[in-house]
Amino acid sequence: MLFPPASLEVWMRNYYHTAVHDLGSSGVQEYSFRQLREILDIDWPSLDELTFSDSTSYGLAALREVISTRWGNGSVDSVMVTHGSSEAIYAAMTVLLEPGDQVIALDPIYHSLTSIAESIGCDIHRWEMRESQGFMPDLGDLASLMKLNPKMVVVNFPNNPTGRSLSDEDAEKLVSMVADSGAYLFWDAALSEIVYGRRPLPDPTTAYDRAISIGTFSKAYGLPGLRLGWCVAQPQVLAAMVCLRDRMTLSVSPIVEFLGLKAAQRADELLRPRMAQAERNLGLLLKWAEADSSRIEITAPDGGVTVFPRLTGIDDTEDLCDELGRDHGVLLVPGNCFGDPCRVRLGFGGESGSFATGLEILTGLLRTRAYGYA
Repeated sequence: MLFPPASLEVWMRNYYHTAVHDLGSSGVQEYSFRQLREILDIDWPSLDELTFSDSTSYGLAALREVISTRWGNGSVDSVMVTHGSSEAIYAAMTVLLEPGDQVIALDPIYHSLTSIAESIGCDIHRWEMRESQGFMPDLGDLASLMKLNPKMVVVNFPNNPTGRSLSDEDAEKLVSMVADSGAYLFWDAALSEIVYGRRPLPDPTTAYDRAISIGTFSKAYGLPGLRLGWCVAQPQVLAAMVCLRDRMTLSVSPIVEFLGLKAAQRADELLRPRMAQAERNLGLLLKWAEADSSRIEITAPDGGVTVFPRLTGIDDTEDLCDELGRDHGVLLVPGNCFGDPCRVRLGFGGESGSFATGLEILTGLLRTRAYGYA
């Protein structure tokens, strides 16, 4: 299979590593190793005891146990430790989908949640999150799409890039609708614990045996460079994924799993300060947008650390985002990476001072003659 370039990853490759101020990422501020050791009480002797042997195909048993309890369905046999959520997405979809399968996917959504199925030869049907409805998914629209007899329904809540999510009641209805059809429910829970004024949604694997839930330490816990994620699914699905892993990655590094276990055991201590920072930044962001509400149309998120605002009067935001990255050291993701060129993905999970400076630079650029905001 040949994959076309992933526009989001190309953009991040071009600007993420050189950005001084990050307004585009979909995760919280990263922790340093020193911070991680201090928060999780990791001492050097315990690291010195590690040996660089291969891990098991499914991952460290103790780590799988913690994942199953906190983020899964309580069964360690339903958990596989993966190289970030990316490996979980690729492996699960590759073993479950075939050319010609019908797949329903939330739209907009993170690119690999549709591009893998497209590369397999599946027909993708978009469950549109409409601007006119504040980007809230309409279950009536889903009911109509379910008549296509899909093999899989793919969602991510809180949604990347809009930040919108479902109520508990609607999430239960969604799971029920998919269960009634017998389709797989592919549930990306990368940002499940970053929510505002509500509880995280229950993981669907606790209610439906054909649900597949994926998670990662990259987004909500400040450890993207750890490259550690997980997949919760039926044991037979994981067994098929292992057959693919045997030809790709084999296992996860023991040092990654060691740190992952420590992080999973004390995830709240990683989450709490980053959650507080996201809430502060969100308040700043909403005030910023309100101050220029005639030109910046923004829908407040239910969770996550991204919004998907429209910049009125700009039909294609790519030039703006390119100028920000090239000339001002500010990362902002153009909406064409998510199929809507008049919008941007604006991330607010970073360090608060840098985030505020990034907004100031963006405001200054918008007010230049080139963009008509003067």
